[in-house]
Amino acid sequence: MKKIMLPYTEETILSVQSGDDVLLSGTLYVGRDQVHKRLYDAIENGSDLPFPFAGNGIYYMGPSPAPEGFAIGAAGPTTSARMDPFSPLLIRSGLRLMIGKGPRSEAVKEAVKEYHGLYLQAYGGCGALYSSCIRKAEVIAYPELGPEALLRLQIENFPAICVIDSEGALFRG
Repeated sequence: MKKIMLPYTEETILSVQSGDDVLLSGTLYVGRDQVHKRLYDAIENGSDLPFPFAGNGIYYMGPSPAPEGFAIGAAGPTTSARMDPFSPLLIRSGLRLMIGKGPRSEAVKEAVKEYHGLYLQAYGGCGALYSSCIRKAEVIAYPELGPEALLRLQIENFPAICVIDSEGALFRG
């Protein structure tokens, strides 16, 4: 089990291999397809991004409202392929850590390999488990998107598995 503190260092990214179980702690951002489209458009237009890509990761999550006394409701992963049209440009622009579920396109796999990133998979059906790892959740951009707004999470011992490492090796387990 590899423990990764976020924001991460390049050395940390390079040390994770396909098939490694990881526990993430620190700051993690959440964005789905609409956020990815806006980040993509901001890069294309030369606009400022709402968070720095360097050292940070993004989780493809479908949040639910927070019950009394909790930072967030169920926080399970959503399908990563929906972000694939936008991801290669985001990776080229410095985003190196992505977490979701399901396979990625060849273009994303190649970008992860070329720019030495990581694609981690969160465990589907574990929204309650992931919720228990989230200490704080706040909207930092695009509040008009409602549940698809860009969030910043503070997480502790958030489990995932590396399925594409910085050398492009795929985990097929």
